[in-house]
Amino acid sequence: MYKSLKKIITAGVITSACFGCQPTAKQSVKIAPIKVDSGFTATIVADSLGAARHISVNKRGDIYVKLAHLKDGKGIYCLSDTDGDGVIDQTTAFGDYPGTGILINGDYLYASSNTTVYRYKLDQNQHVIDTLHPEIIVKGLVERAVDGAKPLVIDPQQNLYVAVASYSDACANESKDGKSCPLLDSVAGIWQFSANKQNQSYADAIHYATGLKGVMGFAWNDSSQALFALQHGRGAFHEKYPQYFDAAYSANYPAETFYELTKGADAGWPYIYYDQDQHKKLQAPEFGGDGKREGDAKYLDPIMAFPAHLGPNALLFYTGDMFPEKYKNGAFIAFHSQSSTLHKGFCVAFVPFKDGRPSGDWEIFADGFAGIDLAKPEGPAQHKPCGLAQGPDGALYVSDDMQGTIYKITYHGKS
Repeated sequence: MYKSLKKIITAGVITSACFGCQPTAKQSVKIAPIKVDSGFTATIVADSLGAARHISVNKRGDIYVKLAHLKDGKGIYCLSDTDGDGVIDQTTAFGDYPGTGILINGDYLYASSNTTVYRYKLDQNQHVIDTLHPEIIVKGLVERAVDGAKPLVIDPQQNLYVAVASYSDACANESKDGKSCPLLDSVAGIWQFSANKQNQSYADAIHYATGLKGVMGFAWNDSSQALFALQHGRGAFHEKYPQYFDAAYSANYPAETFYELTKGADAGWPYIYYDQDQHKKLQAPEFGGDGKREGDAKYLDPIMAFPAHLGPNALLFYTGDMFPEKYKNGAFIAFHSQSSTLHKGFCVAFVPFKDGRPSGDWEIFADGFAGIDLAKPEGPAQHKPCGLAQGPDGALYVSDDMQGTIYKITYHGKS
Protein backbone atom coordinates (compact mmCIF):
# COMPACT_ATOMS: atom_id res chain seq x y z
CA MET A 1 0.00 0.00 0.00
CA TYR A 2 1.10 3.54 -0.70
CA LYS A 3 2.24 5.26 2.49
CA SER A 4 2.50 8.92 3.50
CA LEU A 5 5.60 10.83 2.52
CA LYS A 6 8.13 10.83 5.29
CA LYS A 7 9.51 13.89 7.01
CA ILE A 8 11.89 15.49 4.58
CA ILE A 9 14.93 17.64 4.16
CA THR A 10 15.99 20.14 6.85
CA ALA A 11 16.35 23.91 6.57
CA GLY A 12 20.09 23.96 5.91
CA VAL A 13 20.06 23.14 2.19
CA ILE A 14 21.30 26.04 0.06
CA THR A 15 22.17 24.25 -3.16
CA SER A 16 19.87 22.61 -5.70
CA ALA A 17 16.45 21.85 -4.22
CA CYS A 18 16.81 18.23 -5.23
CA PHE A 19 20.50 17.89 -4.35
CA GLY A 20 20.70 15.77 -1.25
CA CYS A 21 17.00 14.90 -1.39
CA GLN A 22 15.80 12.37 1.11
CA PRO A 23 14.61 9.08 -0.42
CA THR A 24 11.21 7.73 0.51
CA ALA A 25 10.39 4.08 1.04
CA LYS A 26 9.79 2.36 -2.29
CA GLN A 27 6.11 1.65 -2.87
CA SER A 28 3.92 0.43 -5.71
CA VAL A 29 1.64 2.63 -7.82
CA LYS A 30 -1.74 3.12 -6.17
CA ILE A 31 -4.86 3.54 -8.31
CA ALA A 32 -6.88 6.53 -7.12
CA PRO A 33 -10.49 5.90 -6.03
CA ILE A 34 -11.91 8.59 -8.33
CA LYS A 35 -14.05 8.32 -11.44
CA VAL A 36 -12.55 9.00 -14.87
CA ASP A 37 -13.74 8.04 -18.35
CA SER A 38 -12.75 4.82 -20.09
CA GLY A 39 -9.18 4.99 -21.37
CA PHE A 40 -8.03 7.24 -18.52
CA THR A 41 -6.25 6.10 -15.36
CA ALA A 42 -5.89 8.08 -12.14
CA THR A 43 -3.09 7.23 -9.71
CA ILE A 44 -1.90 8.67 -6.43
CA VAL A 45 1.69 9.85 -6.62
CA ALA A 46 1.88 11.45 -3.16
CA ASP A 47 -0.29 11.92 -0.09
CA SER A 48 -0.39 13.42 3.41
CA LEU A 49 1.29 16.63 2.28
CA GLY A 50 -1.14 18.86 4.13
CA ALA A 51 -2.84 21.84 2.51
CA ALA A 52 -1.52 21.30 -1.04
CA ARG A 53 -2.73 24.26 -3.08
CA HIS A 54 -1.40 25.15 -6.55
CA ILE A 55 1.20 22.98 -8.26
CA SER A 56 3.67 23.18 -11.15
CA VAL A 57 5.52 20.38 -12.95
CA ASN A 58 8.95 20.85 -14.51
CA LYS A 59 10.33 19.39 -17.73
CA ARG A 60 11.63 16.29 -15.89
CA GLY A 61 8.29 15.60 -14.24
CA ASP A 62 9.21 16.87 -10.77
CA ILE A 63 6.22 18.37 -8.97
CA TYR A 64 6.47 21.63 -7.05
CA VAL A 65 3.66 21.94 -4.49
CA LYS A 66 2.70 25.13 -2.62
CA LEU A 67 1.20 24.63 0.83
CA ALA A 68 -1.35 26.93 2.48
CA HIS A 69 0.02 25.89 5.89
CA LEU A 70 3.58 25.01 6.76
CA LYS A 71 4.49 21.34 7.09
CA ASP A 72 7.59 20.70 9.18
CA GLY A 73 8.24 24.44 8.90
CA LYS A 74 8.24 24.51 5.09
CA GLY A 75 5.77 25.79 2.50
CA ILE A 76 7.07 24.32 -0.80
CA TYR A 77 7.69 20.66 -1.59
CA CYS A 78 9.60 19.28 -4.56
CA LEU A 79 8.48 15.73 -5.38
CA SER A 80 10.61 13.60 -7.70
CA ASP A 81 10.13 10.23 -9.41
CA THR A 82 13.76 9.56 -10.29
CA ASP A 83 13.27 6.19 -12.01
CA GLY A 84 10.03 6.96 -13.87
CA ASP A 85 7.93 4.23 -12.29
CA GLY A 86 5.11 6.57 -11.25
CA VAL A 87 6.02 6.67 -7.56
CA ILE A 88 7.71 9.59 -5.76
CA ASP A 89 11.04 8.42 -4.36
CA GLN A 90 12.75 11.74 -3.50
CA THR A 91 11.32 14.76 -1.71
CA THR A 92 12.60 18.17 -0.70
CA ALA A 93 11.04 21.01 1.27
CA PHE A 94 11.97 24.68 1.39
CA GLY A 95 10.45 28.13 1.80
CA ASP A 96 9.35 29.22 5.28
CA TYR A 97 6.10 30.89 4.20
CA PRO A 98 2.64 29.47 3.45
CA GLY A 99 0.62 30.47 0.39
CA THR A 100 -0.99 29.28 -2.81
CA GLY A 101 0.62 30.57 -6.01
CA ILE A 102 3.42 28.64 -7.72
CA LEU A 103 4.61 28.34 -11.32
CA ILE A 104 7.68 27.61 -13.42
CA ASN A 105 8.61 30.17 -16.05
CA GLY A 106 11.82 29.78 -18.01
CA ASP A 107 14.77 29.69 -15.64
CA TYR A 108 12.79 30.54 -12.51
CA LEU A 109 10.30 29.13 -10.05
CA TYR A 110 7.82 31.75 -8.79
CA ALA A 111 5.93 31.26 -5.53
CA SER A 112 3.72 33.48 -3.41
CA SER A 113 2.82 34.05 0.19
CA ASN A 114 -0.32 36.06 0.96
CA THR A 115 1.62 39.33 0.66
CA THR A 116 4.69 38.64 -1.45
CA VAL A 117 5.82 37.02 -4.71
CA TYR A 118 9.24 35.32 -4.66
CA ARG A 119 11.33 33.71 -7.36
CA TYR A 120 14.08 31.09 -7.28
CA LYS A 121 16.74 30.52 -9.94
CA LEU A 122 16.58 27.06 -11.56
CA ASP A 123 19.39 24.94 -12.94
CA GLN A 124 19.36 23.08 -16.28
CA ASN A 125 17.09 20.40 -14.79
CA GLN A 126 14.68 23.03 -13.43
CA HIS A 127 15.72 22.36 -9.85
CA VAL A 128 16.06 25.31 -7.47
CA ILE A 129 19.70 26.31 -7.03
CA ASP A 130 19.44 28.29 -3.78
CA THR A 131 16.43 27.57 -1.59
CA LEU A 132 17.32 30.03 1.16
CA HIS A 133 17.68 33.30 -0.73
CA PRO A 134 14.82 33.89 -3.17
CA GLU A 135 14.41 37.24 -4.89
CA ILE A 136 11.43 39.35 -3.86
CA ILE A 137 9.53 40.29 -7.02
CA VAL A 138 6.40 41.85 -5.48
CA LYS A 139 5.75 42.90 -1.88
CA GLY A 140 3.08 44.67 0.13
CA LEU A 141 -0.02 42.99 -1.31
CA VAL A 142 -3.15 43.30 0.82
CA GLU A 143 -3.68 40.38 3.19
CA ARG A 144 -6.68 39.78 5.43
CA ALA A 145 -7.91 36.69 7.23
CA VAL A 146 -10.35 35.79 4.45
CA ASP A 147 -9.36 34.89 0.87
CA GLY A 148 -5.72 35.91 1.18
CA ALA A 149 -4.27 33.65 -1.54
CA LYS A 150 -2.23 35.25 -4.34
CA PRO A 151 -2.35 33.02 -7.47
CA LEU A 152 0.06 33.81 -10.31
CA VAL A 153 0.19 33.87 -14.12
CA ILE A 154 3.03 34.91 -16.47
CA ASP A 155 2.45 35.65 -20.15
CA PRO A 156 4.95 35.26 -23.04
CA GLN A 157 5.93 38.94 -22.73
CA GLN A 158 7.04 38.29 -19.14
CA ASN A 159 4.18 40.17 -17.57
CA LEU A 160 3.35 38.79 -14.13
CA TYR A 161 -0.33 38.83 -13.16
CA VAL A 162 -1.33 38.55 -9.49
CA ALA A 163 -4.94 38.11 -8.38
CA VAL A 164 -5.90 39.82 -5.11
CA ALA A 165 -9.28 38.77 -3.68
CA SER A 166 -11.62 40.93 -1.66
CA TYR A 167 -11.80 40.22 2.05
CA SER A 168 -15.34 41.64 2.04
CA ASP A 169 -18.17 39.60 0.54
CA ALA A 170 -20.20 42.51 -0.81
CA CYS A 171 -18.54 45.78 0.32
CA ALA A 172 -21.70 46.75 2.21
CA ASN A 173 -19.95 47.76 5.42
CA GLU A 174 -17.10 49.54 3.67
CA SER A 175 -19.21 51.64 1.30
CA LYS A 176 -19.90 55.02 2.87
CA ASP A 177 -22.35 56.33 0.29
CA GLY A 178 -24.05 53.14 -0.87
CA LYS A 179 -22.87 53.91 -4.38
CA SER A 180 -19.17 53.10 -4.48
CA CYS A 181 -16.74 50.55 -3.02
CA PRO A 182 -13.45 51.97 -1.68
CA LEU A 183 -11.77 48.55 -1.64
CA LEU A 184 -11.33 48.32 -5.40
CA ASP A 185 -8.04 50.22 -5.37
CA SER A 186 -6.18 47.31 -3.78
CA VAL A 187 -8.36 44.15 -3.86
CA ALA A 188 -10.97 42.41 -6.04
CA GLY A 189 -8.86 42.55 -9.15
CA ILE A 190 -5.74 41.54 -11.03
CA TRP A 191 -2.53 43.55 -11.04
CA GLN A 192 0.16 43.32 -13.72
CA PHE A 193 3.84 43.52 -12.81
CA SER A 194 7.12 42.73 -14.55
CA ALA A 195 8.19 39.12 -13.98
CA ASN A 196 11.85 40.22 -13.99
CA LYS A 197 11.94 43.26 -11.70
CA GLN A 198 12.56 43.02 -7.98
CA ASN A 199 10.82 44.78 -5.07
CA GLN A 200 7.74 45.96 -6.93
CA SER A 201 4.61 47.14 -5.14
CA TYR A 202 1.15 48.39 -6.09
CA ALA A 203 2.76 51.67 -7.16
CA ASP A 204 4.69 49.83 -9.90
CA ALA A 205 1.74 47.83 -11.19
CA ILE A 206 -0.87 48.19 -13.89
CA HIS A 207 -4.34 47.63 -12.47
CA TYR A 208 -5.15 45.17 -15.23
CA ALA A 209 -8.70 44.13 -14.29
CA THR A 210 -11.16 45.01 -11.53
CA GLY A 211 -14.56 43.99 -10.23
CA LEU A 212 -13.51 40.38 -9.55
CA LYS A 213 -14.47 39.42 -6.00
CA GLY A 214 -12.11 36.47 -5.77
CA VAL A 215 -9.99 34.83 -8.45
CA MET A 216 -8.15 31.62 -7.63
CA GLY A 217 -8.22 29.97 -11.05
CA PHE A 218 -6.73 31.99 -13.87
CA ALA A 219 -4.39 31.19 -16.73
CA TRP A 220 -2.85 32.44 -19.93
CA ASN A 221 -4.27 30.85 -23.08
CA ASP A 222 -1.42 30.33 -25.53
CA SER A 223 -3.84 29.54 -28.35
CA SER A 224 -5.72 32.85 -28.18
CA GLN A 225 -2.95 34.85 -26.45
CA ALA A 226 -5.33 36.09 -23.77
CA LEU A 227 -5.80 36.00 -20.00
CA PHE A 228 -8.75 34.09 -18.56
CA ALA A 229 -10.08 34.07 -14.99
CA LEU A 230 -12.72 32.31 -12.91
CA GLN A 231 -14.51 34.28 -10.21
CA HIS A 232 -15.82 32.99 -6.90
CA GLY A 233 -19.27 34.51 -6.44
CA ARG A 234 -20.53 36.31 -3.35
CA GLY A 235 -23.10 34.85 -0.94
CA ALA A 236 -25.45 35.61 1.95
CA PHE A 237 -28.33 37.11 -0.04
CA HIS A 238 -31.09 35.89 2.26
CA GLU A 239 -29.21 36.52 5.49
CA LYS A 240 -28.86 40.24 4.80
CA TYR A 241 -31.88 40.86 2.58
CA PRO A 242 -34.68 38.45 3.58
CA GLN A 243 -37.25 40.83 2.10
CA TYR A 244 -35.98 39.93 -1.39
CA PHE A 245 -34.32 36.52 -1.10
CA ASP A 246 -34.78 33.17 0.62
CA ALA A 247 -32.30 30.39 1.40
CA ALA A 248 -33.11 28.60 -1.85
CA TYR A 249 -32.08 31.69 -3.83
CA SER A 250 -28.78 31.91 -1.95
CA ALA A 251 -28.13 28.23 -2.70
CA ASN A 252 -28.62 28.77 -6.43
CA TYR A 253 -27.07 32.20 -7.05
CA PRO A 254 -24.89 33.93 -8.00
CA ALA A 255 -23.06 32.01 -10.70
CA GLU A 256 -19.37 31.25 -10.62
CA THR A 257 -18.25 33.20 -13.68
CA PHE A 258 -15.60 32.62 -16.36
CA TYR A 259 -14.08 35.67 -18.08
CA GLU A 260 -11.69 36.53 -20.86
CA LEU A 261 -9.84 39.61 -19.64
CA THR A 262 -8.24 42.52 -21.42
CA LYS A 263 -6.50 45.53 -19.90
CA GLY A 264 -9.05 47.73 -18.13
CA ALA A 265 -11.74 45.03 -17.85
CA ASP A 266 -14.38 45.51 -15.13
CA ALA A 267 -16.45 42.47 -14.14
CA GLY A 268 -18.69 44.56 -11.90
CA TRP A 269 -18.25 43.30 -8.32
CA PRO A 270 -19.68 44.44 -5.91
CA TYR A 271 -22.27 46.31 -7.94
CA ILE A 272 -23.64 43.38 -9.93
CA TYR A 273 -23.82 39.59 -9.86
CA TYR A 274 -24.67 37.05 -12.55
CA ASP A 275 -27.82 34.91 -12.86
CA GLN A 276 -26.78 31.81 -14.82
CA ASP A 277 -30.37 30.76 -15.55
CA GLN A 278 -31.57 34.08 -16.97
CA HIS A 279 -28.12 34.83 -18.43
CA LYS A 280 -28.34 38.31 -16.94
CA LYS A 281 -26.29 40.66 -14.82
CA LEU A 282 -28.40 41.74 -11.84
CA GLN A 283 -27.94 44.68 -9.51
CA ALA A 284 -26.52 43.72 -6.12
CA PRO A 285 -28.88 44.40 -3.20
CA GLU A 286 -26.22 46.45 -1.40
CA PHE A 287 -26.43 48.87 -4.30
CA GLY A 288 -30.16 49.00 -4.94
CA GLY A 289 -30.96 45.56 -6.35
CA ASP A 290 -33.95 43.40 -5.47
CA GLY A 291 -33.25 40.18 -7.38
CA LYS A 292 -34.98 41.49 -10.49
CA ARG A 293 -33.36 44.79 -11.37
CA GLU A 294 -30.78 44.35 -14.12
CA GLY A 295 -27.23 45.56 -13.66
CA ASP A 296 -25.36 48.09 -15.74
CA ALA A 297 -24.57 46.79 -19.22
CA LYS A 298 -21.10 48.36 -19.10
CA TYR A 299 -19.76 45.49 -16.99
CA LEU A 300 -18.01 42.57 -18.63
CA ASP A 301 -20.12 39.60 -19.68
CA PRO A 302 -18.81 36.15 -18.72
CA ILE A 303 -17.93 33.69 -21.47
CA MET A 304 -19.52 30.94 -19.35
CA ALA A 305 -21.28 30.62 -16.01
CA PHE A 306 -21.32 27.70 -13.58
CA PRO A 307 -23.68 26.81 -10.72
CA ALA A 308 -23.24 28.72 -7.49
CA HIS A 309 -20.70 27.80 -4.82
CA LEU A 310 -18.64 25.30 -6.85
CA GLY A 311 -15.47 27.20 -5.92
CA PRO A 312 -13.27 27.23 -9.06
CA ASN A 313 -9.76 27.11 -7.61
CA ALA A 314 -7.60 26.35 -10.64
CA LEU A 315 -7.68 26.77 -14.42
CA LEU A 316 -5.47 25.02 -16.97
CA PHE A 317 -5.54 25.15 -20.77
CA TYR A 318 -4.47 21.74 -22.01
CA THR A 319 -1.70 21.79 -24.65
CA GLY A 320 -0.44 18.21 -24.37
CA ASP A 321 -0.63 15.36 -26.87
CA MET A 322 -1.49 12.49 -24.51
CA PHE A 323 -5.24 13.12 -24.24
CA PRO A 324 -7.72 12.71 -27.13
CA GLU A 325 -8.08 15.58 -29.61
CA LYS A 326 -11.26 16.95 -27.98
CA TYR A 327 -9.18 18.12 -25.03
CA LYS A 328 -6.62 20.06 -27.07
CA ASN A 329 -6.57 23.73 -26.01
CA GLY A 330 -9.63 23.17 -23.81
CA ALA A 331 -9.93 24.31 -20.20
CA PHE A 332 -9.69 22.10 -17.12
CA ILE A 333 -11.14 23.56 -13.92
CA ALA A 334 -10.67 22.32 -10.35
CA PHE A 335 -13.87 22.82 -8.38
CA HIS A 336 -13.04 23.01 -4.69
CA SER A 337 -16.59 23.02 -3.34
CA GLN A 338 -20.08 21.87 -4.34
CA SER A 339 -23.51 22.95 -5.53
CA SER A 340 -25.83 21.81 -2.76
CA THR A 341 -28.82 21.92 -5.12
CA LEU A 342 -27.20 19.85 -7.90
CA HIS A 343 -25.32 17.58 -5.47
CA LYS A 344 -22.24 17.93 -7.65
CA GLY A 345 -18.82 19.29 -6.91
CA PHE A 346 -15.36 18.47 -5.55
CA CYS A 347 -14.40 17.52 -9.09
CA VAL A 348 -12.32 18.44 -12.12
CA ALA A 349 -14.42 19.81 -14.99
CA PHE A 350 -13.63 20.34 -18.66
CA VAL A 351 -14.75 23.06 -21.09
CA PRO A 352 -14.01 22.52 -24.81
CA PHE A 353 -12.56 25.55 -26.63
CA LYS A 354 -12.36 26.54 -30.28
CA ASP A 355 -10.81 29.74 -31.59
CA GLY A 356 -10.23 30.93 -28.05
CA ARG A 357 -13.84 30.60 -26.88
CA PRO A 358 -15.91 27.85 -25.25
CA SER A 359 -17.34 25.60 -27.97
CA GLY A 360 -19.65 23.41 -25.89
CA ASP A 361 -21.09 22.80 -22.45
CA TRP A 362 -18.91 22.03 -19.46
CA GLU A 363 -18.67 18.45 -18.26
CA ILE A 364 -17.26 16.63 -15.27
CA PHE A 365 -13.93 15.05 -16.23
CA ALA A 366 -12.83 13.51 -12.91
CA ASP A 367 -15.21 12.94 -10.01
CA GLY A 368 -15.47 11.25 -6.65
CA PHE A 369 -12.73 13.16 -4.82
CA ALA A 370 -15.11 13.85 -1.93
CA GLY A 371 -15.38 10.16 -1.12
CA ILE A 372 -19.02 10.58 -0.04
CA ASP A 373 -22.45 10.65 -1.67
CA LEU A 374 -23.10 14.36 -2.13
CA ALA A 375 -26.86 13.76 -2.34
CA LYS A 376 -26.88 11.96 1.02
CA PRO A 377 -23.60 12.86 2.68
CA GLU A 378 -22.45 11.05 5.77
CA GLY A 379 -19.63 13.21 7.04
CA PRO A 380 -17.44 15.84 5.35
CA ALA A 381 -15.66 15.64 2.01
CA GLN A 382 -12.39 13.70 2.21
CA HIS A 383 -10.55 15.44 -0.63
CA LYS A 384 -10.98 18.79 -2.36
CA PRO A 385 -9.35 19.48 -5.76
CA CYS A 386 -7.39 22.71 -5.64
CA GLY A 387 -4.49 22.86 -8.12
CA LEU A 388 -3.87 21.66 -11.69
CA ALA A 389 -0.69 21.16 -13.70
CA GLN A 390 0.30 19.52 -16.96
CA GLY A 391 3.28 17.18 -17.04
CA PRO A 392 5.86 17.05 -19.84
CA ASP A 393 4.23 13.85 -21.13
CA GLY A 394 0.78 15.46 -21.23
CA ALA A 395 -0.50 13.91 -17.98
CA LEU A 396 -2.78 16.00 -15.79
CA TYR A 397 -1.88 16.48 -12.12
CA VAL A 398 -4.44 17.44 -9.48
CA SER A 399 -3.71 18.55 -5.91
CA ASP A 400 -6.00 18.15 -2.90
CA ASP A 401 -5.71 20.56 0.01
CA MET A 402 -7.64 18.45 2.54
CA GLN A 403 -5.39 15.38 2.80
CA GLY A 404 -2.50 16.63 0.69
CA THR A 405 -2.93 14.05 -2.05
CA ILE A 406 -1.44 14.53 -5.52
CA TYR A 407 -3.21 12.68 -8.35
CA LYS A 408 -1.89 11.93 -11.82
CA ILE A 409 -4.36 11.30 -14.65
CA THR A 410 -3.06 9.61 -17.79
CA TYR A 411 -4.64 8.33 -20.99
CA HIS A 412 -3.91 4.91 -22.50
CA GLY A 413 -6.91 4.48 -24.80
CA LYS A 414 -7.20 5.38 -28.45
CA SER A 415 -6.92 9.08 -29.29
